[in-house]
Amino acid sequence: MTDGQASHVPVLLAPVLDGLNIQRNGSYVDGTFGRGGHSREILQQLGPDGRLLAIDRDPQAVSAAKALTSDPRFTMVKGDLADLEQIARENGILGQVDGLLFDLGVSSPQLDDAERGFSFRNDGPLDMRMDPTRGKSAAEWLATVDEKTLRAVLWEYGEERFAPRIASEVLRANKATPMTRTSELAAVVEACVPQRGQRRHPATKTFQALRIAVNNELGQLDSALAAIPAVLRAGGRACIISFHSLEDRRVKRFFRDMSREPEQYRGMPTIPEEFRPPMRVIGRAIKASEAEIAANVRARSARLRIAERI
Repeated sequence: MTDGQASHVPVLLAPVLDGLNIQRNGSYVDGTFGRGGHSREILQQLGPDGRLLAIDRDPQAVSAAKALTSDPRFTMVKGDLADLEQIARENGILGQVDGLLFDLGVSSPQLDDAERGFSFRNDGPLDMRMDPTRGKSAAEWLATVDEKTLRAVLWEYGEERFAPRIASEVLRANKATPMTRTSELAAVVEACVPQRGQRRHPATKTFQALRIAVNNELGQLDSALAAIPAVLRAGGRACIISFHSLEDRRVKRFFRDMSREPEQYRGMPTIPEEFRPPMRVIGRAIKASEAEIAANVRARSARLRIAERI
């Protein structure tokens, strides 16, 4: 989700628009509005009877959507991606959606705003919540987590090989003086991680892991993926952009599983209707071009996967 706040240039725009196979009078859902880069371009391709429903849990994203609310084709909902099926039902489009977009992860405006606490590069409150009005901040979460859990979070969500050392040092430092600033956490991690041969800041994986844990990002994604077959109409497309392997593996596995018949029916000429796969994968993962990466370095890790409801 790396569309810039000022330019609103969304990642992988052309492949997304092509992948959605936009019908002028179709119904579409942008499940991760951000600052509206993709939504604006989708609206440009919709006719007078087209419809776009946008979802985001970040109050700042909802506020940014006010510029589009005068368009009768557009609806903004403050909500969780995990509640996709319920939101679609409440808005009368369950099973009628022609295209669905998830642009996962943290957005450029969230990263660049030090007050949101997502980045180790600029000092700010140790928050990291997508919705600052709900749940525990990263500082509050660290104040209650045990070492075993923190170690597991760093290992699983950050793929951090120094997870045991970081978990021990972070909790030791936090017990002595509770951390409330991003710079404090970054300094502790930097001090305990070997930096020889490191191309990235030592705290990169730790901040990623804590952000995912604080926001339950993978749980949100799993719930949203499970809702896709119920939300899309036959021929409807799901386009999902991910920025790290944890997300991409989940998306790839889900699309694969939804496009396969049960093992006992594989290779058989006829398959009972109830066992036919509900989706088919469209092509392979799409990456950003060299030109796009040169213009927006955050696009370098983006992967777009597309599947169609059968």
